[in-house]
Amino acid sequence: MLDFRMDTFLNLCGTMNYTKTAKKLCITQPAVTQHIHYLEHYYGCRLFEYKNKTLTLTPQGKILKKQAYLLDYHCRQIKERLRAPQIQTLHIGATKTIGEFVIAPVISRFLQDHPECRISLEVENTRILLNELDEGKLDFILVEGFFDKQEYGFRLIREEPYIGVCRAGHDCLKGQRNLEDLFSETILVREEGSGTRAVMEQVLSAYNYSVASFSGMVEISNFSVIKELIAAGQGISFLYEAAVKQELEEGRFGRIRIRKPCADGGQELEITREFHLVYRKESAFTDKWEAFYGYCR
Repeated sequence: MLDFRMDTFLNLCGTMNYTKTAKKLCITQPAVTQHIHYLEHYYGCRLFEYKNKTLTLTPQGKILKKQAYLLDYHCRQIKERLRAPQIQTLHIGATKTIGEFVIAPVISRFLQDHPECRISLEVENTRILLNELDEGKLDFILVEGFFDKQEYGFRLIREEPYIGVCRAGHDCLKGQRNLEDLFSETILVREEGSGTRAVMEQVLSAYNYSVASFSGMVEISNFSVIKELIAAGQGISFLYEAAVKQELEEGRFGRIRIRKPCADGGQELEITREFHLVYRKESAFTDKWEAFYGYCR
């Protein structure tokens, strides 16, 4: 298990405030300071510093934070396996497209073959999930968003079309449209930090545009609300095909065919992105994701 002073260090990394850390741990503020000073003396370097009256981690502090979270994760895994060696609990994170429209049948197939396993699933945006993976709160995550492939281990799940959609009968469905033709519409977008939004912003940026190019923008974190607004004719959106598969098959939504700019030959703009299973490279518990990965493909 972690040394109690390391636990204080990780809590301070979370709050970046000595007073809040002391309150959270039910100890005095001088005790928090003493714990940090002990670690700094032990490692021979400063772990925190104040910049413009704001507490920040030093470069050495960032290294210790990363390794301490990994050590804490390993300690908890060992404890879990010693207490209940016959039961495995998987703490999984999934971005919203995967969590709402892809993962349910995967979990069902996995549990049919592994009824002894317990699964905890958190559905959040890419940014939050990566942070929780770093902190050892999740064993692995399934994401459609961007992540640092040098920082994490990963396995490809599949490639998924990323498409523009609107309600059936919309003028945007009349043949191929230039990207500029869509800017008179209201764009319905996910919140900052979501993989779905990041892809759209990357595509627009490649042609020197942004979400501000549209006449209106509505930011929504919930897919159901986005789809209700599309159905009501309140805007268009760009989503993974998996998220609107049912609406497309039932004819309630249509796929917007977008023409590439002339410089690219005027062909249809087709966008696909990869869904990945992502894990911490340094983790010794690869079995936490290896068996599950086989059911994702």
